[in-house]
Amino acid sequence: MAGNFWQSSHYEEWILDKQDLSAKRKSDLQHLTEEEYQKIIILFANFIQALGESVKLRQQIIATATVYFKRFYSRNSLKCVDPSLMSPTCLLLAMKVEEYGPTLSNKIMTSCTNLTKGKFQYAFKQEYPYRLVNVLECEFILLEMMDCCLIVYHPYRPLTEYCAELNDDSILPLAWRIVNDSLRTDACLLYPPYLIAIAAMHLACVMLKKDCQKWFAELSVDFDMILEITQLLLTLYDLWRDGYDEKRDIYAILEKMPKAKTNPVAPRS
Repeated sequence: MAGNFWQSSHYEEWILDKQDLSAKRKSDLQHLTEEEYQKIIILFANFIQALGESVKLRQQIIATATVYFKRFYSRNSLKCVDPSLMSPTCLLLAMKVEEYGPTLSNKIMTSCTNLTKGKFQYAFKQEYPYRLVNVLECEFILLEMMDCCLIVYHPYRPLTEYCAELNDDSILPLAWRIVNDSLRTDACLLYPPYLIAIAAMHLACVMLKKDCQKWFAELSVDFDMILEITQLLLTLYDLWRDGYDEKRDIYAILEKMPKAKTNPVAPRS
């Protein structure tokens, strides 16, 4: 792994511009509202999380898979590859990149079937249609699209270091959960991970009523960006707070989603 974020492919290739990101979604937004699009991305981030937890993967592997998923659809329409196929593909690739030892391919495919029949039955009304061979084909498409730029820097390490500097153990657990929540937003596509870590800490301090303004004031960072990340998180929390019921609402939204072919088709260059 590149030792320096600023010299990595993550920084050079995968910190995206908001306008470019919006332009790439234009075809999907002919069928969906922006909020509906985000609800679909949240659903599959939740699906990847549940899939990883079902085979007891570390959070960093799950986070890497979620970033891969978001990177793919930042440059491709939802109809290019079925997100329910891309989800296990991202997870299996993340396991390889993060050098996770055991091969769990068959267990993950079994979990896909079990989750779509069980926990996520409200979203997937039909039997899970894909097999391992489909995932392996899809992996080539994912690798090609990312140009083999597979290194992902996460906010977890800087978050841990910043909390140690602050010398307050009570902030880390909540800030860690906020970082996990940030994977349901566009933050990982738009901002460096250390800024996401600071935004999560700042929001955690507000929620816990901790006065850490002096520590934050001494940081040499762009606080406009911190506020932008915070706004993304608050928008997510407003969605959850204002009565959005994924179990009740998501199936109708998925019916509006542009449909992919059952077998993956490589996107046009």
